[in-house]
Amino acid sequence: MSDSDSDDYLVEQPQLAPDDPMRAYVPLSFGTASKETNMAAQIERARRQVETPAALKKGDRKKDNDSDNDSDDDDDEDSEDESDRFPVSHELILKTHERAVTSVSLDPAGGRLLTGSLDGTVKLHDFSAMTPTTLRAFRSVDPWESKKSSATTDSHPIQRAEFCPTSGSHFLCVTAHPQAKIMSRDGDILTEFIKGDMYLRDMHNTKGHVGEIATGTWHPSDPNLCVTAGSDSTLRIWDVNNKRSQKEVIVFKSKAAGSAGRTRMTSVVWGASAQGSNPVLVAAALDGSLVMYSGNGPFTRPSAEIREAHKPDTWTGGIDISADGRMVVTRGGDGLIKLWDTRKFREPLVKVEHPSTSDRYPMTNIRYSPDSRSIITGSASGHLHVLNPGNLRPELVTPITPGIPLVVVDWHPKLNQIITGSANAETRILFNPENSFRGAVEVMSRAPKKRHIDDDPNLTMDSSLGLSADSIITPGASVPKPKGGKRGGAGGGGGTRGPQVQQITPFMRSQPDEKHISENIPLSRMLHEDPREALLKYAEVANKDPMFTKAWKETQPVTQYADVSEGEEEGPDKKKVKR
Repeated sequence: MSDSDSDDYLVEQPQLAPDDPMRAYVPLSFGTASKETNMAAQIERARRQVETPAALKKGDRKKDNDSDNDSDDDDDEDSEDESDRFPVSHELILKTHERAVTSVSLDPAGGRLLTGSLDGTVKLHDFSAMTPTTLRAFRSVDPWESKKSSATTDSHPIQRAEFCPTSGSHFLCVTAHPQAKIMSRDGDILTEFIKGDMYLRDMHNTKGHVGEIATGTWHPSDPNLCVTAGSDSTLRIWDVNNKRSQKEVIVFKSKAAGSAGRTRMTSVVWGASAQGSNPVLVAAALDGSLVMYSGNGPFTRPSAEIREAHKPDTWTGGIDISADGRMVVTRGGDGLIKLWDTRKFREPLVKVEHPSTSDRYPMTNIRYSPDSRSIITGSASGHLHVLNPGNLRPELVTPITPGIPLVVVDWHPKLNQIITGSANAETRILFNPENSFRGAVEVMSRAPKKRHIDDDPNLTMDSSLGLSADSIITPGASVPKPKGGKRGGAGGGGGTRGPQVQQITPFMRSQPDEKHISENIPLSRMLHEDPREALLKYAEVANKDPMFTKAWKETQPVTQYADVSEGEEEGPDKKKVKR
C-alpha cells in the first residue's frame, strides 16, 4: 500500500448530538486514563481559615481620612510583609493522641517528629511516609511498658521529649518518674538512668534523682551530655554512656523561709554563652528563684542568683535562652513574662502580663525563634503569640485552637515551621509554602493515597510495633491453632499443615538474658561457680607466697615435739577403779 493510499483513510467518530448524555461514557483517548493531582489546589486546602492574622505594627500610626492612596498602599504592604514573615498561613493537623500534648520535638534534619502526651505515650511521625490522607504515627511507644500482657504495668505522663540538637539518632524522654531514659529515634530504650537512694539526706551522695523529674534538656554541643531537673532540689548532668551514676550533681539550696533548704526545680535551659566560650546553665525553682551556672563547671556555687524572680510557690515552666546567650526569657505561673540579661543578672529588663496555664499544664513553655528575632508562646485562650524580643510586645496573635489552651510550641530552624501542641490532643504544624521547606510542605505536595482497608490502623496495625502484627511470625512463638477440626494430614481436616514451632513455656519467659546479666551485674559469673573450687585454686599460690604470714616466714621457730618411749601408753592415764 502506497503512502498516497494511506492518506485516504479516516477514523470514524460516533455521531452524537452535543447534548447527548452518552458523551459522558465515550472515551476521549486510547489507553489508561491517568488522573493527575492538582498540587496547588491541595496545598491551598491546607490554608488556615482565619479572618486576618492580628499583625500588630511597631508603632501607633494615625491614618488621616484625607490621606492619599500612596500612604494607604504603604500601610497595606507593611501589614502583608509582617504577616508573611511568620510561617502561619497554612497548617497540618495530626490527631494521634488521646489527651493533652505536652511535648513536641523535631530531629535536626526535620524528617521525624515526636510528640509526648499526658496519656503516657510518645508518638513517632515520619514525614517521608505520610500523605494528606494518611496522617498518622508510624509507632506509639510507652516508655514504661515492659510487657503488653502484664497487669501491673505503670504508665507515667510525658513531661519532656526532646531530640538531641547535634545528633538525631536518640532523644531524651522525661516522665513523671525519678528515672529519665535515652531512646533511639525508632522508640527503643538505649539507656535508663539509675534511681537514687531516698534514705540519704545529703543529695551529693546519691547517684540519681530521688524524686519526680520535672524536665530536662541537652548540652548545646556535646551529644553525650544532658541535664535533668527534679523535685529533690537538684540538677543532675548525665553521660548517656554511663547509666549507673550522674556525671555532676548540682544541689540548689533554697533560702525561702520554712523550706529547710530544699525546693522543686521547675525548668532548665542549657545554651551558648555571650562570649562564645563556655555555655550557660539557667534553672528556675518553685520558690521563685532563678539561678545561673557556668555550663562546663565548676558547679559548687552559682555564678548568679535572683531570689523571687517570679512569685514564690508558682510554677515557672517556660524558660529559654537566645542564640547568642545574652538574653533569657521566662514565663512564670504568676502571669508574667520577664526578659533577663545574663551579663547583668539582677533585675528584669522588661516584664509583661500573660495569662499562665502552668497550674493545669506545668509543661507550658516559651521559645526563641531560630534567629532570636522573635519569641513564641501559647496562651490559655488557644492563641499563638509572637513577641518582640526587645520589648515583649506582640507582633502577631493568631488563633490555633480557640478556647482550648495551647500548651507547647517549637520552631524548627531548617524547616521554618512552627509545631504546636494543644490540650485537645491535637498537634498542628504551621507553615508557609513560600518560606517553609520540606516537612509539612512535602506531605501536602504528595498525591493522596487511595482509600483501603489497610489504612485503618485499628484493624491492621499494631501501634506498639509499627507494622501489621498478624503477618509476622516471631521465631519461637506459638502458632495459633485453626478454629474447628484438626490440622491437615492422613484422615485430618481441611487445614494446611504448618511448621512445628517451639512453644514458649512460662519458665522460658522468666529466664533473663544472660548477655544482659553478664554486662550489667558485677560478679554475675560467680553464680554458676563452685565456691570450694574457687578457693582451692589459690591454695598453691598461698603456700608459696603467703600474704598475711610473710613477715614471720624467716623468724618463725622450729616446732619441736617430745619423743614417746616404748613403755608409755599412747592414750591418757586411766584412773584406777576403786573396789
